[in-house]
Amino acid sequence: MTQDPSTNDHPAARPWMTDRRVGLAALAVAVVALGLSAASWLGGMDGRVRGYLLSHPELLDEMVQARQAREDSNRVETINANAAANPGLLAPDPRDPSFGPADAKVTVIEFFDFRCPGCKAVTPDFLRLMRAHPEVRFVFKDWPILDRPGQAATSQLAARAALAAHKQGRYLAVYEAMLREPALDEAAIARILAANGVDPAQAHAVIDAPETSRHLADIHTTAATLGLVGTPTFFINGRTTTTIEPAEVERMIVAAKSAPAETPHRTAAPAA
Repeated sequence: MTQDPSTNDHPAARPWMTDRRVGLAALAVAVVALGLSAASWLGGMDGRVRGYLLSHPELLDEMVQARQAREDSNRVETINANAAANPGLLAPDPRDPSFGPADAKVTVIEFFDFRCPGCKAVTPDFLRLMRAHPEVRFVFKDWPILDRPGQAATSQLAARAALAAHKQGRYLAVYEAMLREPALDEAAIARILAANGVDPAQAHAVIDAPETSRHLADIHTTAATLGLVGTPTFFINGRTTTTIEPAEVERMIVAAKSAPAETPHRTAAPAA
């Protein structure tokens, strides 16, 4: 997952560990947590801890992985709580490109940036998901977050260009082409629009329109309120996935299909 630069995307202890190893592991954690200042009062024990860690470096890897897994789980819970508390954030927005039945029982929403490596990686499988589930509504929220001060605003331009293509009924083709482009820049964006039959004059009018600026600003506000930290982020009927893997998206789609029709997380969108 690519992180939003404006914000500050389990192995447990193995049962065969002996009591001594558990004790040394706990001491090792203490040393790591407390830093060198703690070593002075640990006396002769620091040598044993150092030797233990050198002999078992995988233990630190496991601790880092466990901490990351816990943070990821907490983040998902927070995002889902924010979505439940603010249902309007993921309500249908006619400005968003969307595909599938307007009265679909299941709605999938993707927040993404056209330059995001993770977004590029999952796009082929995500598009296959769309084809495999024609009864599902798929909504695209262009969230350009990777531009840096002093650099070309390529993510912003790409999002605006894609929304311009949407006005001309060319969104999905442009979406796929831009996410397949390994070195997206202004020239590549212009080439992709032309190759997909997007009228340049009409496109520039949308790209420069204040309405487009408001739309992208509203998406950024929505993402910030939900507590999103990067792209891609997927929602299925108002709940986010634990990973960016399309297989996880499909698992949640299948679960949502079998859920009672009155599920509180249903977010059907209007026709594109």
